Amino acid sequence: MIEPGALVMLDDVQADQGVLAYIQMGDDYLGALGYTEHGLRHANLVAHISGNILRRLGYDARTAEVASIAGFMHDIGNCISREFHGVSAALLAKSTLVRLGLDFTEVAVIMNALGNHEEEIGIPATAVGAAVIMADKADVHHTRVRNTDPATFDIHDRVNYAAKRSFLRVDDQTRTLTLEIDIATEESQVMEYFEIFLSRMQICRRAADVLDARFSLVINETKLL
Repeated sequence: MIEPGALVMLDDVQADQGVLAYIQMGDDYLGALGYTEHGLRHANLVAHISGNILRRLGYDARTAEVASIAGFMHDIGNCISREFHGVSAALLAKSTLVRLGLDFTEVAVIMNALGNHEEEIGIPATAVGAAVIMADKADVHHTRVRNTDPATFDIHDRVNYAAKRSFLRVDDQTRTLTLEIDIATEESQVMEYFEIFLSRMQICRRAADVLDARFSLVINETKLL
């Protein structure tokens, strides 16, 4: 147990058995529903990218750390249900972070970020929330596909499996956030990416606006946005 008032860090949250149990249950549940991976790999990657975005754009170290914590916890609500899992994640995060002794202002910032990271209902309003959205939507990659039989892929499996590389490039000079994706077009056409991810790209543009930045999308070395 961390003493109340102590500075809670990402490492503390990553070691919390409750948070780890929520992530595991959420990933198991989504696996049963046929979704792509949403476990520790995804949580750790989103945590890393969220903090990196804010550091590169000149935000202070503590804000970047809070973004990393939010990134790690953003999907814990999947352990309850996929529907409105961002709101569920916010409520689960509250009890955990209060128990760990996190400052209530930072608890509120993280709750807001988690409750607004879903493209269907989310409205980015803070730097932390915007960073989590950008980091989450950047994770399009073939390693997330659980299905081992390409013949039975749905469109989500097909697009993720075809994404052989994805990278969110942060240019601090031009304040541009560029999502670079390499798609094997023999496995999925670029149009299929837009078919299922258009709403994600739209929320990325809104998140970039919050960060006083610009969102750009490059697929197979061709700039599309």
